[in-house]
Amino acid sequence: MPRFAANLSMLYPQHDFLDRFAAAKADGFDAVEYLFPYDYSAAELKQRLSDNGLVQALFNAPPGDWAAGERGIATLPGREAEFRIGFDRALEYAQVLGNDRVHVMAGLLPSESLRPRHHAVYLENLAYASAAAARVGVTVLLEPINTRDMPGFFLNRQDQAQAICREVGASNLKVQFDCYHCQIVEGDVATKLRRDFNGIGHIQIAGVPDRHEPDLGELNYGYLFDLMDQLGYTGWVGCEYRPKADTSAGLQWLRDWKATR
Repeated sequence: MPRFAANLSMLYPQHDFLDRFAAAKADGFDAVEYLFPYDYSAAELKQRLSDNGLVQALFNAPPGDWAAGERGIATLPGREAEFRIGFDRALEYAQVLGNDRVHVMAGLLPSESLRPRHHAVYLENLAYASAAAARVGVTVLLEPINTRDMPGFFLNRQDQAQAICREVGASNLKVQFDCYHCQIVEGDVATKLRRDFNGIGHIQIAGVPDRHEPDLGELNYGYLFDLMDQLGYTGWVGCEYRPKADTSAGLQWLRDWKATR
């Protein structure tokens, strides 16, 4: 049976962020993930994890100026030093929080004509990040993101991400497989999971097309959860969706799933 992590950047929006840890535990989650930890000290977040018996599954490296619309800097020429400083900071947080997965957002591509240059910068930054992460037992993750939610994002397809991992050649560089993004961009989610399984380091879920609970929409998550078990996936499955209404009431899908196991 898959192990589910609550994405606290999306779930429990009625609570202040630090109160979402307790809410997730009350609903039966054993792990959490979120976009960024940097508004809080690592010690403060670690205390919330400890108080609620939760595992930190994942967070993202600093993405640049998020408020100004930046969505990662790993591919951006001229930002290499900033990327490396930010990634080192992410590893410092990971060492305190205990997670062994850090997601690196690629960034936006202003023009297709610039792709070769951005690609080269990406490879350089990922080589640095993978080497630094390997020294402390952390896996670096890349995530293809659909261009409807994030227009202009550099990385969109599963095969593109897997090819970049092979090009870098680091054993601790993997793909963050978000079923929601994959379905929107290319579909055939189960086939992609089977094809790329050895290169997948983390899985996330949401209903398609509205990014609500996974039992709403066009994807058959019961089938996909069984497939994850068949493939031998033992990592966390991040629940990265926007609750349609109350988060806890909307988790009936999870209670029903657990009742059948």
